[in-house]
Amino acid sequence: MAWYAYCVAERQAFPELIRHRRPMPLEGVHGVFGNQAFLFPAGDFAVVVSEHDAAQAFDQRAPRDHAMVVGHCFKLSTILPFRFGTTFVDDDGLRRSLRSNQRQFLANMERLRGKAEMHLKVTVDDTSRVNDLPMPTTTGKEYLHCLHENAARLRERQTKARAVYTQMHRMFSPLDADISCKRLDQGRLMLDIAHLIEHRAVERYQNKYTTAAQTMKECVVHMSGPWPPYHFVQKSA
Repeated sequence: MAWYAYCVAERQAFPELIRHRRPMPLEGVHGVFGNQAFLFPAGDFAVVVSEHDAAQAFDQRAPRDHAMVVGHCFKLSTILPFRFGTTFVDDDGLRRSLRSNQRQFLANMERLRGKAEMHLKVTVDDTSRVNDLPMPTTTGKEYLHCLHENAARLRERQTKARAVYTQMHRMFSPLDADISCKRLDQGRLMLDIAHLIEHRAVERYQNKYTTAAQTMKECVVHMSGPWPPYHFVQKSA
């Protein structure tokens, strides 16, 4: 039987697995393609899976269905989410993967226990204001000028993004952070920030967001969460 995998959870969070060595249904939970979700017991872990047909192409609803199963499990246990589209060809393939990554999984479980991920999307005006200069097709003085000018604008954007990120980091004081930055149209920068926090600190974090949204007049800040710790699962070597 091929399996589609959603996440690794702590087996102890599911007392019904104490006397089971084979997959058992996770009652009331359906995943990708509407398939029944199962708890697949393996040592200290329970892998949340559903049956998978490799010939069936994922539809537009599949990422949402994947996220819903992961979110449900996050309410029950510390979890390590799998990337969307992770599959195993059979029971042995799933068990081999768990055995080979057991130490990494256990370390991640310990590090992420009791923690959640919050997202901030921060939109800020790009201080360079204008688009990069188009590079000439030939080398020479004009080429070097454009190269120098575009490098200066890139440094200016990076400095602005770094300053905003530092300000946000000081305000929220997360346990860990992951950030990406991209340039939007109309001279704007978008910072996508993931913060790892204690789950019990969610309400305090939300209050800090309210303060940030009111005080950072030069930015537009949007918050979402709490989420499973997608950005903070350390990958195996």
